[in-house]
Amino acid sequence: MAELKTKLTKLSVEDFINAIAEEQKRKDAFAILEMMKKATKDKPKMWGPSIIGFCDVHLKYESGRELDWFRIGFSPRKQNITLYLSGTLDSRATLLKKLGKHKTGKGCLYINKLSDVDTKVLEKIITQSTKGL
Repeated sequence: MAELKTKLTKLSVEDFINAIAEEQKRKDAFAILEMMKKATKDKPKMWGPSIIGFCDVHLKYESGRELDWFRIGFSPRKQNITLYLSGTLDSRATLLKKLGKHKTGKGCLYINKLSDVDTKVLEKIITQSTKGL
């Protein structure tokens, strides 16, 4: 079984965000950081070199695979901002319709910039993702 490459690190979240070259992406990252801090009431941690995660968890799958991961998080990538959310996005379909310009993956929400979306709706989506944490 392949070992997960993305692991918890001691890197500084603030240093990582401050190193983002594009000013708007840096501002958006700090805004999302604050939304997730407020929703989780947890401190952010770096996972690998580019993912900010909240609420550490140890997962065990039926297959026997185990891994350490986070409940919610995000990564301000060059092409978009990826939000990793717990639960299914299907359960948030009504909110996603109101969100604005975005794409979705299995458990991820992709936005280009905060100005493309309704930040109040995004906050609700983030908050819903923290239920049961």
